[in-house]
Amino acid sequence: MVLLDLLQIYLLNLVVTLGMFLVLIFRAWVEHKNYRMMWKELEWRKTYNTASRILKAEKELFTKVEGGEELYNLLLEMFKTKEE
Repeated sequence: MVLLDLLQIYLLNLVVTLGMFLVLIFRAWVEHKNYRMMWKELEWRKTYNTASRILKAEKELFTKVEGGEELYNLLLEMFKTKEE
């Protein structure tokens, strides 16, 4: 009788531990997914900043070419840059 009770408590403890482990695995998966998404966003921001600096530095080059002003404005819009 006592052995049966101990076995039931042991099995219940095992089930609870496995359940907690599964919850931790799920949370780690969600956090990893969010981390990857944030990393991609940071890479895009870095690309936008670099492109913005290049566009501002090379504005003269664009304006000297036919249709360059429209291209310049399109690139500014594409890289979410504001002209100063």
